Amino acid sequence: MTAPAEKTNLLGLPKAKLEAFFETLGEKRFRAQQVLQWIHQRGVDDFDQMTNMSVALRERLKEIAEIRGPEVVYDETSKDGTRKWVMRMDNGNNVETVLIPDGERGTLCVSSQIGCSLDCTFCSTGKRGFNRNLTAAEIIGQVWVARKAFMPYEPSSRPITNVVMMGMGEPLLNFDNVVDAMNLMMEDLAYGISKRRVTLSTSGVVPALDRLGEVTDVSLAISLHAPNDELRNQLVPLNKKYPISELLAATRRYLARLPDKRKATIEYTVIQGVNDKLEHAKELAVVLKGLPCKINLIPFNPFPESDFERPSMNATRRFQNALTEAGYVTTVRTPRGDDIDAACGQLVGRVEDRTKRSQRYIAVQQVNP
Repeated sequence: MTAPAEKTNLLGLPKAKLEAFFETLGEKRFRAQQVLQWIHQRGVDDFDQMTNMSVALRERLKEIAEIRGPEVVYDETSKDGTRKWVMRMDNGNNVETVLIPDGERGTLCVSSQIGCSLDCTFCSTGKRGFNRNLTAAEIIGQVWVARKAFMPYEPSSRPITNVVMMGMGEPLLNFDNVVDAMNLMMEDLAYGISKRRVTLSTSGVVPALDRLGEVTDVSLAISLHAPNDELRNQLVPLNKKYPISELLAATRRYLARLPDKRKATIEYTVIQGVNDKLEHAKELAVVLKGLPCKINLIPFNPFPESDFERPSMNATRRFQNALTEAGYVTTVRTPRGDDIDAACGQLVGRVEDRTKRSQRYIAVQQVNP
């Protein structure tokens, strides 16, 4: 007996791909515009509700297509207003998505992979290992779920004003699906978020960063965390392949392609006794010289598998002041949602670890409790 054909999940198709889908059905391209609005602006996942399409087309769509978002298995709001969702993907793996409200701004931190293959030493996601890339539907599905959580709302209300690809995973290692999802975020018929308010954060996959500049102009954040290669090799193992000089050169090339004078955000997790000394700040100021950028200092958020500690606020402020005096716009990220493990570096989800990294860390912890 022949197995039924897998249905196409329309949730993850950007406008061009959705238009192509309807053309294969012998339908006009404008059907894509209608469906985009139903799915992303109205949160509809039932074809019967799409009343501006014929009954015959709706019945056909039910046979060959679906609108399937992630299953929410956890939804909790922190005492500071930060909201975290744990969403179950196919094969039982979970990812975490966080919405950080700040006045009229709502920033959604979106995951791109189940786990992460990079194993940055200060990030709890990496300690859980890696399973697979998320599909475009699973990436944009996080935005879809978060926006639906605020329905019904007034048309002028925008609970999600910014999206940052800073959740679980390295976005540039899931290039095509991340680009499709970001295109939907910026699509006027979907979420209509400005390219200046969609930010991709990378640890420095240089060839993919150059490729990114050819297909999009979203904002860019560089996960740097150290002012020299020796220290960054320890914190971000990817640096051994793409050292700081190559990463910053690629960052300059990306910024040079943008039609406006946007700056990159340099993310620097401040870890007590590791990279928080004044000489580190002064060295960072020299390394970044000439790069259009602003610096975001992130006090380390502790997690069980790490021996690192959060720096004192005095040490962080000294670090900030040194960079400010050197002429850099430098902010300190206020920890948000750490009471529900939603702060930066704390997202872990549930990962069926193909790398077996999580088992090795558990073994080490048992030997050295």
